[in-house]
Amino acid sequence: MSTKKIIHISTLCKHYNIEISFIHSLNDFGLIEIISEEESQYIHEDKITDVEKMIRIHQELNVNIEGIDVVFNLLNKIEELQNELIVIKNKLSN
Repeated sequence: MSTKKIIHISTLCKHYNIEISFIHSLNDFGLIEIISEEESQYIHEDKITDVEKMIRIHQELNVNIEGIDVVFNLLNKIEELQNELIVIKNKLSN
């Protein structure tokens, strides 16, 4: 196994008390990327925060995978627009 910081899916599922199928659904929708190494599946450590958010949205708000996809696409769009606004403000202040 490489030295990448990755977390085994079964460990993640046990910790958050979720089904492995939930993680696979997130992967199927392109919300996360499952890394396969040596016949095991992992998620990169950098994506754990996003996975935690998705779990909370799913469990606490009863939002399905499709809804989580919409929410995260909107959040990404908002972040892009905020970054663009910062760039424009910086250009105007110069």
